[in-house]
Amino acid sequence: MEIKIVNRSRHALPAYATPLSAGMDLRASLDEPVVLRPLQRCLIPTGLSIALPPGYEAQVRPRSGLALKKGISLLNSPGTIDADYRGEIGVILVNLSDEDFTVCDGERIAQLVVARHETVEWTPVEELDATERGAGGFGHTGRK
Repeated sequence: MEIKIVNRSRHALPAYATPLSAGMDLRASLDEPVVLRPLQRCLIPTGLSIALPPGYEAQVRPRSGLALKKGISLLNSPGTIDADYRGEIGVILVNLSDEDFTVCDGERIAQLVVARHETVEWTPVEELDATERGAGGFGHTGRK
């Protein structure tokens, strides 16, 4: 699949690390480092804008290594980039650790996954068909 991309960063385009990777790393595009204090959040620019085809979204997800080793995650995870959005991709990083974390230009800060999605048409009804699960939720299926 081809996707048009504008790259205003100083870095290479996102790429798959291995042939079976689902996500591509997004890098920070910064003029100077940004220090995230514990529990602080910040919108980090990537310098990238994309034009997705209809029926697709791009999901911005945390990097597992940053989450495990440094306590860095994303607040709206996964973040969704809609097919009609043409602005710069930004990543809302949050520092969930008890130590400062410095984000430097070019640092891999998130993953981007492009995925197909469906557009639904709602059909209003008075009640839904019965299932074995019924209305049980929030842990209901794992308990006996």
